[in-house]
Amino acid sequence: MSERQKKAPEGVLHPGWTAQVGDYASVGGWAAGGKSILVGDAAGGVYAFEGTSGACVWDREGAHEGGVLALAIHPNGSTFATAGEDGRVLIWTAGDGHMVTTLDIGKGWVEHLAWSPDGAWLAVAHSRQVRVYSAQGAEVWRSEHHPSTVSVIAWSERELATACYGRVSFFDVSTGECRQKLEWKGSLVSMALSADGDIVACGSQDNTVHFWRRSTGRDSMMAGYPAKPSTLAFDASGTILATSGGSGVTVWSFAGDGPEGTKPGVMDGHVKLVTTLAFTRRGMRLASGGREGMVVVWLLKSDAQGGPIGAAMVGDAVAQVHWRPDGRALAALDAQGVVTVWRVR
Repeated sequence: MSERQKKAPEGVLHPGWTAQVGDYASVGGWAAGGKSILVGDAAGGVYAFEGTSGACVWDREGAHEGGVLALAIHPNGSTFATAGEDGRVLIWTAGDGHMVTTLDIGKGWVEHLAWSPDGAWLAVAHSRQVRVYSAQGAEVWRSEHHPSTVSVIAWSERELATACYGRVSFFDVSTGECRQKLEWKGSLVSMALSADGDIVACGSQDNTVHFWRRSTGRDSMMAGYPAKPSTLAFDASGTILATSGGSGVTVWSFAGDGPEGTKPGVMDGHVKLVTTLAFTRRGMRLASGGREGMVVVWLLKSDAQGGPIGAAMVGDAVAQVHWRPDGRALAALDAQGVVTVWRVR
């Protein structure tokens, strides 16, 4: 065990539990209202752990041929979907790991899944196309081919947003009609939508963050990042945007006439690239994970300024961080296949 694994958590983070999966713990999330954690790994395994103790509830090694690339938990918390390198999407019951439906999407990786907010639809991105299925796995519609591989998808009420090289598209969920296209000459690698769906923010391959206000058509760009902003997160109110793009977390406020003409909050706590960001469902606590294995909890203000209130180290690069729905626990998945959960006070 390395020294950084031995380092005790600080501030609001307090010891909880750890568990091990078979390979790189790449994707996951809390299910059943926070009673369990689901994890997919780079060897194709899917696991469920009891949320309080970390006891393994069930495991399905080799569920996908190749790695699990995406995991999306249904809003009801009792079912979830996984996708992988084998071109399949699997729909499961969370409580017992029963496989309900198998969707053969086609050759190539399936990297993006997302349930609609009401749980009625499952969106699947495959190569240059996006498909929408019912909750039972029946295909509803599929899009025409995008100009390039779909890099990210996100829901906004009854619309599905997709990003690829050169544009963001919004589709009517029931018909598949493309309602709006927002164009930008660059490769878009990440996307976050404000709570009302009006603000669209995208990280670009050219080390910038571009955003649009859909209601006005106004768009702008934030530059100066040392690396591509591969992860973005809005707070629950949709006024604060946290961005990666280096070893710091850069935060912008969309309150009033912002962020144009305002100074962002720049928070330094990592020594390598920030790989993941997540806000609590309520309040202004932000968790970040980095390539060096650091997890930091930040408390932000409405003007996008803030500071650290907790930190801990895990054994390797952090793939994802996930707040329990009540905000009282935080989970991190890392490259050594370790799932770490801290109690949060």
